Amino acid sequence: MAHVKRGVTTHARHKKVLKMAKGYRGRSSTCFRVAIEKVEKGLKYAYRDRRNKKRTFRSLWIQRINAGVREHGMVYSQFMNGLITAGISVDRKVLSDLATREPAAFKALVEQSKAALAKKAA
Repeated sequence: MAHVKRGVTTHARHKKVLKMAKGYRGRSSTCFRVAIEKVEKGLKYAYRDRRNKKRTFRSLWIQRINAGVREHGMVYSQFMNGLITAGISVDRKVLSDLATREPAAFKALVEQSKAALAKKAA
């Protein structure tokens, strides 16, 4: 049977891992054994945090909406309840953007929310 030399594939695999480890500190970017551990850990974090990012941003949007709504004498939960009652469906990302960049438009939404809650209570 013929003798198989695996230098080419090994070199390619090492090169791929070291390319992914570019920018790491110390031996993590130059030594294959250390780099492969760091790259695997980094890929785990990247996978996990792609999901966490969505949670984090939703939380940020809610905080911004709450801050904007409190300026008009309401709280977040009442505001959202009022929007649902009024039949207005705007996602939190857009509401957050309105609260920070378009205060007049956001105020109009708050007024509609208040009106819908008052109508519901009466």
